[in-house]
Amino acid sequence: MTENYSVLLKSIVDEFQLEEIYAPENADKILIEKREVNRPALPLTGFFDHFEPQRIQIIGKVEYHYLLGLAPEERRKSIEKLFESKIVCLIITSNLDVFEEVNELAKKYKIPIYRTQETTSDFMGGLIASLNVSLAERITRHGVFVECYGEGVLMLGDSGIGKSETAIELVKRGHRLIADDAVEIKKVSAKTLVGSAPELIRHYVELRGIGIVDVRRIFGMGAVKLTEKIDLVINLEPWQQGKFYERVGLDSEYTNIMGIDVPSVTVPVRPGRNLAVIIEIAAMNNRQKKMGYNTAVEFNKKLMGQFDETER
Repeated sequence: MTENYSVLLKSIVDEFQLEEIYAPENADKILIEKREVNRPALPLTGFFDHFEPQRIQIIGKVEYHYLLGLAPEERRKSIEKLFESKIVCLIITSNLDVFEEVNELAKKYKIPIYRTQETTSDFMGGLIASLNVSLAERITRHGVFVECYGEGVLMLGDSGIGKSETAIELVKRGHRLIADDAVEIKKVSAKTLVGSAPELIRHYVELRGIGIVDVRRIFGMGAVKLTEKIDLVINLEPWQQGKFYERVGLDSEYTNIMGIDVPSVTVPVRPGRNLAVIIEIAAMNNRQKKMGYNTAVEFNKKLMGQFDETER
């Protein structure tokens, strides 16, 4: 069963600096649970099939001028039908005037009304992006998450494999820590996963033999980051003699997280291997692939070309 998440309406008001037109006594406790927003053009005409009042309702210039063209009595009936459905709140964009009927009926039905100077398209774009993050489906995975050369690298592996020590080494080399031990992963779109640390353990790393280390205080603010897109998964495992490990890189591996395939590599761990350097190379190689250059493919082409010349 999918867990439902919510965000306080007050946090949205604060984030977008919305002007309060009317707010009932319980406005600070109102929760938003829908990522989608709605422009109630058809409901204002009386069509309410498939209407979802739990969505934030937005009135822009189209809806405003439609209401402006109605007779006062018709305008009142149109707005009242909308408010009777118990919408969660109404936001007016482009700093448009607020109809007297809206003020009056908002108080009658206890509907919060806010206004912004932003245009409808700009405001909706920002609001949807914010709701996608706040209400995203999420899971928590045991691992370490760092930013390396602009790539979000999620290290997975058994406890004691060396993930935290590698993260500290990467931080010393100028990269940034996002999460240690527990990584909260949010699915913010059909193609994007974003990782962060639970607030309680944010900026902390556990090093066996030393204890808890505050990375932000020891290495400075430049050594940590709150969130990052997950671009690469690195699976760390103890070296197994006789097991085949990728040596050329022609075969692409993926790790599926919440229905999204993320590029991944499996790195065998044994004494003497510099994991920090290996992860740096993996991050740069992944970045290079996204920019259209695959070293393994290019090497294979040269190799095949050499074979063709030999056969001649």
